[in-house]
Amino acid sequence: MRAIVVGGGVAGLVTAHDLAAEGIAVTVLEREEAVARGASGGNGAQLSYSYVAPLAEPSVLGKLPTLLADPASPLKFRLQLDPRQWRWGLAFLAACNLDTARATTAALLRLSFLSRARMPQLVAGIDCDYAVNGKLVVYPDAASLAQAKAQMEFQATLGCAQRLLSRDECIEREPALAGYAQHFVGGVWTASEAAADCGLFCERLAQRLSARGVALRFGAEVARLEVRAGRPHVYVGREALAADAVVLANGSAAPKLARSVGLDLPIYPLKGYSITVPADGQRLPACSITDTRRKVVFAPLGRGKRRRVRVAGFVEMAGHDRSIPPARIAALAAATREVIGLEPRGELAPWCGFRPATPTGLPLLGATRVPGVFLNVGQGALGFTLAAGSARVAVDAIVGREPPIDARPFGLR
Repeated sequence: MRAIVVGGGVAGLVTAHDLAAEGIAVTVLEREEAVARGASGGNGAQLSYSYVAPLAEPSVLGKLPTLLADPASPLKFRLQLDPRQWRWGLAFLAACNLDTARATTAALLRLSFLSRARMPQLVAGIDCDYAVNGKLVVYPDAASLAQAKAQMEFQATLGCAQRLLSRDECIEREPALAGYAQHFVGGVWTASEAAADCGLFCERLAQRLSARGVALRFGAEVARLEVRAGRPHVYVGREALAADAVVLANGSAAPKLARSVGLDLPIYPLKGYSITVPADGQRLPACSITDTRRKVVFAPLGRGKRRRVRVAGFVEMAGHDRSIPPARIAALAAATREVIGLEPRGELAPWCGFRPATPTGLPLLGATRVPGVFLNVGQGALGFTLAAGSARVAVDAIVGREPPIDARPFGLR
């Protein structure tokens, strides 16, 4: 059996890993000149297994006018003459109800717990600053904390172990927040969460795959797919590559490619930004932090001279605009100073990436109606968190094996 994986980010590489483990000959096609050049390389670095609740939930509707009108808002919507953007937005609004949000959360938790169980084995022997150091999410007012408490209680019925903390308990847990105390009233602590440098993970995993015989082709942009005699063919320029299975794991670029075989993927790019702040002799947080007031995440990474914090945030619905506005980077630097008391110094490695998001937040995994064409796309901001579980579900579909979780919510409708 031969398989082609389109995409050299974390989704594609873990899929290639699992396919190779099945004894399948695998080729990975990546349009860039190295792995993790899309949404994976500079992402938020948090493995947030218990924080997978979708962006589409009831409270968003009341916040939208304020979020969209504020020029400094963490959410930016740039209206375009793009019917796919409008369709995505309308489907997102339709998903902003309690029943849909809770069903999505339950499905995503099953997938994330599968990822959490698999991740230690995947990172074994890979130097990517992986650490299970927990996560603390802080909330600015009583209303948002009460909403978090309700979500925590709901998730407890699904197997999540979390604790509600007062402001003082948050600071005791993470002293880096002491200077920010006036801006939050409490938080939720989850000990099981982890962090790692996704870019490093991808680079090291690619080296491992290459050593095991997986073919990695860079600068290989796939122009279209075609099915001939029941087998999918992938066109790289004029070259046609035949396979028994083709997996689309190329994030926000997948919809265009899928259309060449008549598949309509409800995925739109949600742009995010990050900086990486060196410790430079300063004290770093001990755990991952999410500040819901600023909608910014902080993930401490590395040891010794490699100690740093990945700072990431913002959601922009503006197509594939690769520009990095200085104002966004300045806002992340300001958040670093204000929230965790760390002064950004030196090269901050400004980065942007396009999270491949579905309106509901559910990724698209497994078989399609097109013979031999499979999906592993649509994880949004949870690509790293869900990578191990998503690959398992996709590969089980390819080899005809029952997956370890109910995969029906992730099928393309």
